[in-house]
Amino acid sequence: MSNQDKIKQLIDLRNEAKLGGGQKRIDSQHKKGKLTARERIEMFLDEGSFEEFDMFMTHRCSNFGLEKTKFLGDGVVTGHGTVDGRVVYVFAQDFTVFGGSLSETFAQKICKIMDMAMSVGAPVIGINDSGGARIQEGVTSLAGYAEIFQRNIMASGVIPQISAIFGPCAGGAVYSPALTDFIMMTEQNSYMFVTGPKVVKTVTGEDISTDDLGGGKMHASQSGVSHFLVENEEEGILLLRKLLSYLPQNNLEEPPIGDNSDPIDRLEDALNEIIPDNPNQPYDVKDVIHSIADYGEFLEIHRNYAKNIIVGFARFDGRPVGIVANQPNYLAGVLDVEASKKAARFVRFCDCFNVPVVTLVDVPGFMPGSQQERGGIITNGAKLLFAYGECTVPKITITLRKSYGGAHDVMSCKQLRGDLNYAWPSAEIAVMGAAGAVEVLQGRKLAAIEDADERAKKVQELEGEYRDKFANPYQAAAYGYIDDVIEPRNTRFRIIRGLQSLSTKKVVNPPKKHTNIPL
Repeated sequence: MSNQDKIKQLIDLRNEAKLGGGQKRIDSQHKKGKLTARERIEMFLDEGSFEEFDMFMTHRCSNFGLEKTKFLGDGVVTGHGTVDGRVVYVFAQDFTVFGGSLSETFAQKICKIMDMAMSVGAPVIGINDSGGARIQEGVTSLAGYAEIFQRNIMASGVIPQISAIFGPCAGGAVYSPALTDFIMMTEQNSYMFVTGPKVVKTVTGEDISTDDLGGGKMHASQSGVSHFLVENEEEGILLLRKLLSYLPQNNLEEPPIGDNSDPIDRLEDALNEIIPDNPNQPYDVKDVIHSIADYGEFLEIHRNYAKNIIVGFARFDGRPVGIVANQPNYLAGVLDVEASKKAARFVRFCDCFNVPVVTLVDVPGFMPGSQQERGGIITNGAKLLFAYGECTVPKITITLRKSYGGAHDVMSCKQLRGDLNYAWPSAEIAVMGAAGAVEVLQGRKLAAIEDADERAKKVQELEGEYRDKFANPYQAAAYGYIDDVIEPRNTRFRIIRGLQSLSTKKVVNPPKKHTNIPL
C-alpha cells in the first residue's frame, strides 16, 4: 500500500468515525430535537479549536455477539479545545452508538481526558446522553463507571467540572454528574434517575411518568439536583460558555478579570428607597443585585429551587464574585433546609476556586415547624454556618434589613471571619423581632393586664422601645461587629473598594486531612 493509499485510508476512517452510529441514527437524533455529540462540541468550543483523541478506539467485548458490531470511537467523543481562548477538556456521549451506553473502552477515553485536565489544570465539561451501562460488558462496564467516579472525586475542588444532561442519564451513570460542580438539564429531552418508571412501578407500585420522576423541571425545582434548566441545547451551550467566563482554570488561579467601563462610583439612588417602611413588606433582592453589579448582569444558579435564597455570579469592576442573598419576596427570605443546602454548596464552590463572596442579608430567622425539624434543619443550617466559617476567600457582608437570631450568625457575620461587614441604615440586628421579644420578655406582665385596649397600648409601647434599641445597625456597630453603616446608593462603590483591598488576602486553615462538614 502506497503512502497515498495510507493517507486515503486515514481520511476514510476519520469520516467513518465522524458518522458515529451512521446517518440513519444521526437523523433519528435530530428528529428528537437533539444534536449529535460532535455538533454539541463544535457549538461549544471556539471555532477550529477542537483536538480529538481516541477516534479509532473500539470495544473489546465478545459477549452476546457484540464482536460483530463495532463503531470507531465506541460511543463517546473526547478531546480538548478552547472557550474564549482558554483551554477546556470535553467529552460528549454519542447516543447514535449503542444508545451512548458505557463500555470499558468508553470509560478509558473519558478517564484519559480527565487525567490530562488534572495534569494541566483545566476544566472538564461532560455532555451526557447515554442509556447507561453496556449490559453485554457486565462488571467491566461497572468498573468503568467507578474509574470515572474516582477521578471526579480527585478533581473536586481542583478543576471546575460541569455536566450537561442533554438526553437520558440513568442508573449508576447519574453519580458522575452528581459529583461535579454544576449540572445543566433541558426542559424536554433530558432526565436523571437511579431507577426508571418501570422498575419503580414493579417495586413500589407507583405509576409515574419519566418527566415527573426525573425530568429537568423536577430536578431544577424540587430535588435541586440540576443547577440550570434551559429550553434547548443551543441555549444550554451558550450558558456553559458564560458560566466558564466567571471561573478560573483551577484552584491555584484567580478568576479572570474582565474589562469594565461601568463606573465604580456609579450611584443608585433607587436603593435609598427600596426598603419598605413596613418591616413586613417584601421587595425583590434581585433588584438590589442588578443595581450594584457591572452592567446589571447576574448569572443566577438554582433559579427554580429554594427561591428564598438567591445565589449566582456577578462582576464588580470586572472581578467575578459569588453572591448569596436572602429573598424577602419568597417566604420572607427565611432559611430552611433547602435554602441552607443550596447556599452552603455555592459558598464552598466559591471558596474552592478563589471567587470572593458577597452576602446580602435580610433574614428573619430559620423556618419553624415539625417538618423542618424532622427534615434536619439543625444539621442543614449548620452546613451553611460551616461553609462560611471554613471559607477563606474575601467575604463582604451587607445587612439590608432584618438579621435575626441564629440566622444572623449563619449569614457570614463578623465572627465567622467576615472581612468587611457593612449595614444599611435600615438594618435590624437582634435576637428576634419586636413582637416575639416583647412576648418573651414581658409576656406574664402583659397577660396580667385585664383591659384589652390598655394591654394593646402597652404592647405597642414595649415593641417601640425594642425597635428603637435594636431596629438599627448602631448597637452592632458600637461593638465593631459592623465595620460601617453605609448609604444604600453607595453600595456598589463600597463593595468594589472592599474587593480591591482584599485582593491580596491570605488566610490558611489549620492543617488537616479534610473537614467533617455535617452532611
